[in-house]
Amino acid sequence: MKKVIPIWLALSMVLFAQAQQPKSKAAGKTNSPALKEPYKAYLFVYFTGNSKSDEAIRFAISNDGYHFRALNSDKAVISSEKISSTGGVRDPHIIRGADGKTFYMVVTDMTSDLGWNSNRAMVLLKSNDLINWTSSVVNIQKRFPGNDSLLRVWAPQTIYDAKAGKYMVYFSMKHGNDPDKIYYAYANKDFTDLEAEPRQLFFHPQNKSCIDGDIMYAFGKFHLFFKTEGEGNGIKKAVSAKLTEGYVLEDKYLQQTTEAVEGAGTFKLNNVNEWILMYDVYMKGKYQFTKTSDLEHFKAIDQEVTMNFHPRHGTVMSITKEEAERLVKQWLPFDDAITNVSSKQIKSINVALDTAKKTLVLPVKPGTDLKHFNPGMVTYPGVTITAKPGNFSTGAVTYTVSIAGRGSLQYSVVAKEYHNPALEGFYADPDILYAEKTGKFYLYPTSDGFNNWSGTYFKCFSSSDLVNWKDEGIILDLNKDVSWANRNAWAPCIVEKKINGQYKYFYYFTAAQKVGVAVSDNPTGPFVDAGKPLIADKPEGVKGGQVIDPDVFTDPKTNKTYLYWGNGFMAGAELNDDMTSIKQETRTILQPGATFREGTHVFYRNGTYYFSWSENDTRDPDYRVRYGTADGPLGKINIPENNLLIAKDATQGIYATGHHTTIQVPGKDEWYIVYHRFNYPNGINMGRAAGFNREVCIDKLEFNSDGSIKQTKPTHEGIKPVVLKKN
Repeated sequence: MKKVIPIWLALSMVLFAQAQQPKSKAAGKTNSPALKEPYKAYLFVYFTGNSKSDEAIRFAISNDGYHFRALNSDKAVISSEKISSTGGVRDPHIIRGADGKTFYMVVTDMTSDLGWNSNRAMVLLKSNDLINWTSSVVNIQKRFPGNDSLLRVWAPQTIYDAKAGKYMVYFSMKHGNDPDKIYYAYANKDFTDLEAEPRQLFFHPQNKSCIDGDIMYAFGKFHLFFKTEGEGNGIKKAVSAKLTEGYVLEDKYLQQTTEAVEGAGTFKLNNVNEWILMYDVYMKGKYQFTKTSDLEHFKAIDQEVTMNFHPRHGTVMSITKEEAERLVKQWLPFDDAITNVSSKQIKSINVALDTAKKTLVLPVKPGTDLKHFNPGMVTYPGVTITAKPGNFSTGAVTYTVSIAGRGSLQYSVVAKEYHNPALEGFYADPDILYAEKTGKFYLYPTSDGFNNWSGTYFKCFSSSDLVNWKDEGIILDLNKDVSWANRNAWAPCIVEKKINGQYKYFYYFTAAQKVGVAVSDNPTGPFVDAGKPLIADKPEGVKGGQVIDPDVFTDPKTNKTYLYWGNGFMAGAELNDDMTSIKQETRTILQPGATFREGTHVFYRNGTYYFSWSENDTRDPDYRVRYGTADGPLGKINIPENNLLIAKDATQGIYATGHHTTIQVPGKDEWYIVYHRFNYPNGINMGRAAGFNREVCIDKLEFNSDGSIKQTKPTHEGIKPVVLKKN
């Protein structure tokens, strides 16, 4: 009787056989004709952080390997409590079995709250459908005698050894004072245990730690990517013709960033001879993707990758249409399907869904043609999204989302031109300048969106109307341009001065809790740092607070320029004519009252000097701005009874409106306030992280007839384009 092999199994066997064939390094192709891969999507498995609730397996899906969407609303898909000995798991790695239909996953059995040297175990998981998983804990110290000095077992991964006909599990271990080394062992037939004591697979020739190993077979070789610990840590690679021995170090770093990285993961893009090397930029709360065609040269593709979640150390596996449909049916909420839009005209981080009313608001960029606007709804296998005839210029459009096996839901979709946030992306602590030299406005913010305010560079944006902004790029990078500090690039300010008939731009900034100054001939740079901090210490007698948040102000009465700074205290001083040093005898501790926290800003109007500042903490939804008045740039500050300048508006979902600046339209008594707020709509639900995921907004600033300032109402709509007078 002739045995019939299922087509999926035959296809899988051919694919696997091809994976073992030698490849041409020049072309990156197999020597036999290429077989079209049966994969239509990608599954990303990851965890999200160091709290126990974050230390769990999560899934995300992608059609193209670049744009990923979290499944199950970014919640765990497997209970860590049920599968682990510690109550948490990290570093998930997933592969498809050699039979094409079985899936294997391994994870670190660990919670970070117990310490980095607390775990001795891993978890082995197995599934036939990606939905239901069996699991087993393997404690290396208990399972194999003689490991009394074992401190940790990290980041296991799996690969099929075709010669041995077994699944090899490899991982790093640290014993006593030795560095971390990468070991391997074969799993048993049921994938519930390791057959024998782990053997050493690779160690660094300079006796440095090696963790987070990831093996990719390509070009007839096994490529072992790993992270080196200690001095000069980063992603390196060792290569061997054999899976279990002979790895030779290629001693160069492969990550395309100067930031600390870990958790290298590689995957091949479907139906093309290109690979992705991705890694966790863990100090920044970022994930970087790089692309390569030879596994030797890597290009960062940050601008091509999107995610609606913040992964930590994870891996990606190609999946079929049927597998994607199964995952979608199990774990994709209707609300996540309708909010997945791809149009470049949409401010994607500000898309807002009223889950009760099923109303979706899409904020679009200035000038969007709403009559012919297409949101670019993204669908996955098993999902269809249809719209009733209509256009967004006349109101809401009804969309129907259908998920195979789950039915359908209708949504009312609205597209509105919102000018806030003024800048796309995460930025904070804005300062603004109208440059006489160019006749344009320039915005100088803190680059935000990095964990714990850990940004290291400053950018500039230009505009002719305060609504349409052009990204002028990085104008000062601490790692490249500043010798005395390499962290915490915060809260810049700038002033234009005409010196000997030439325009000069003096840029004051915070770095490492000190105030520096850089100089340029143009508002967009390049800026040259002075080589040392301008202000490094707190004023005499001041014990608390930080030397941060500079603000620069030129008195129109005298043309003298003053610098202000301080968190927990407000200090001010006159600058010398060189603009890069202060007149020490003019240092003054100002008294704005008990509400002062940080972010001093000074401006002048109709004979009055206005001092304004931020109250509360930037992580506080009630972060807001108050003001006072004075008779001079270093004079006594008088505080009005009603001195709130701008504050949250919970009815609009706008919170933490603070750290501001102001701008007067040249030749007009027309004023605007520029400030940051929590990201809308997600910030209020982010907890502490809302304080470093902020966005810059602009609204109208108005005065009463007596010179007092009307409280500004923050808006999503923002302002209309400003018309400048022609000279």
